[in-house]
Amino acid sequence: MSTIARITPCLWYDGAAEEAAKLYTSLFPDSHIDDVMRSASDNPSVSEGAVLVVRFTLAGQALLALNGGPQFKFTEALSLQIDCADQSEVDHYWEGLVAGGGEHGQCGWLKDRFGLAHAAGAAGDDRDLPTQLAHSPIPRPERGTTQ
Repeated sequence: MSTIARITPCLWYDGAAEEAAKLYTSLFPDSHIDDVMRSASDNPSVSEGAVLVVRFTLAGQALLALNGGPQFKFTEALSLQIDCADQSEVDHYWEGLVAGGGEHGQCGWLKDRFGLAHAAGAAGDDRDLPTQLAHSPIPRPERGTTQ
């Protein structure tokens, strides 16, 4: 039996799924909202007729935004890595994502106004996530030990 595996990340919001999808798709090329699904009935996260799920494509990647309620918040354990061609592209995404209440971080990190973390950097510069991780000055314990 042959199947095609597809992984679609689902991002959990507290009532802002459609607003978030609109922001992201306005900033990135090859991005669009594919479908907005409304709740057929009242449930713990939204009322009948409210937006429950937004399917969208971000830079060619399929994503879901779910209005799941206040139970879960974003953390830095999940971030979207934005690989940019140059500094002007970094600035475009940075300014667009922090607008309206986002937070500036260090070393190319930021949080948008919904709390989702992003790492924006031009490939090979010191803000590129793999470069940051590979050249981090933070001492690491030897494998198999704890600090």
